[in-house]
Amino acid sequence: MESFCGRKFHFIGIGGIGTSGLAKMLLNQGAVVSGSDMTESDTLRDLQKAGVQIYIGHRPEQVPADAHAVVISAAVPAGNPELARAGELGIRIYKYAEMLGRLFSQYKGIAVAGTHGKSTTSAWLAYILEKSGVSPTFLIGAAVPQLGGTSGIGNGPFFVAEACEYDRSFLNLHPQIGIVLNIEQDHLDYYRDEEEIVDAFTDFARGISKGGILVTSGQDKNTLRLLRRLNGEIQFQTFGRSEACDFSAGRLHLNDGCYEFEIRKGGAVLGWAKISVPGIHNVDNALAVTAACLSAGIPIETVLAHLGGFSGIDRRLMLKAQVGGITILDDYAHHPTEIRASLLAIRERYHPEHLWCVFQPHQYSRTRFLLDDFAESFNLADTTIVPEIYFVRDTAESRKRVNAEILVERIRQSGSEAVFIRDFPGIVSYLSEHVQPGDLVVTMGAGTIWKVADEYIQWLREHC
Repeated sequence: MESFCGRKFHFIGIGGIGTSGLAKMLLNQGAVVSGSDMTESDTLRDLQKAGVQIYIGHRPEQVPADAHAVVISAAVPAGNPELARAGELGIRIYKYAEMLGRLFSQYKGIAVAGTHGKSTTSAWLAYILEKSGVSPTFLIGAAVPQLGGTSGIGNGPFFVAEACEYDRSFLNLHPQIGIVLNIEQDHLDYYRDEEEIVDAFTDFARGISKGGILVTSGQDKNTLRLLRRLNGEIQFQTFGRSEACDFSAGRLHLNDGCYEFEIRKGGAVLGWAKISVPGIHNVDNALAVTAACLSAGIPIETVLAHLGGFSGIDRRLMLKAQVGGITILDDYAHHPTEIRASLLAIRERYHPEHLWCVFQPHQYSRTRFLLDDFAESFNLADTTIVPEIYFVRDTAESRKRVNAEILVERIRQSGSEAVFIRDFPGIVSYLSEHVQPGDLVVTMGAGTIWKVADEYIQWLREHC
């Protein structure tokens, strides 16, 4: 096992979910850690209390001349002054995913990949492993209230981590158990097309460690393409609602807005499950979790005992408040498939009189490439409100070719009601004038749209 004790690591962009988690892990292994970020946050204050030297702002003199390595987040631009200084000093520079791979290799890794559902499934796995007494190390892309945050350092053999396909970063992970939930078009600012995305996921599967196993959907068209390409190279198990899958769900029905079902393996009933997170997509996630846990040696009785105890993660159909007969949720969905799944789950769980979806598009490039799919994804909302697109990793060309008003017009053309309101105060004002008791408001997107939910809840509490 590689030793990090006594080595110095400097993080540029240390306040991110992934980088802050890695910093804690290195600190736990005896490393000396410092880092910088642009703005103060609770995350930075927690790291500082733990013993990390924190700097606000990026300045070249903050890079220790004797650092073993500099770790950078995906958001750090090439012209960053600390990055330039590290180059001048000849310090080894690691991308976040590369450093994650080094730490991950010290454990029996469980890596969760897929276009959708990575955070929920990773958190669910870590939760059951923790409840099973296995004490996993984990790094999740969202806060998990039941696990005390986004990351944790256990004393057991397993490390559960999300495996992100952007920039092919997941190829740095070589898990014992690799999970591919689904494969769809996304990150088309990086990938040429869907074919290239499937190629990347195939490479991820081929990177599973010797003697390991792939757990993947037996119903997703692109995961099936992946399996055909592997041609038996890697042991695998499939999951899905079809009886043709190795792990399947039978006798599904809704109970208080969440699903109950039999979990079956090869036709044999393993037991009865009732999950506590809404949405039919979470039945698939539960099956993936079950298959992975059994592969990790957790008895089915233990899995079934804890499967329904998982209550979800931050910003995934999260109930924020119910004030004056109005329900307010917040959700991270930012891809058409995710939007459809979340809106269906909301309908099944809450049965609102009028469903208001406040959606902030994430990236101009994603909006442009998937415009038609986005336009049709809001059919289950009664009214969709759209502010300007959240800018991240976009080119000037992308910003010229699409905007939120174009998306709103396409939503209307698809037969749904949609309104463009440029700024957040304007949205809160509109909601305060139009939403009635019995209605539900969900803020949706990967950017800062959650602020609208918070501001609207404050308005409701002051006026109801």
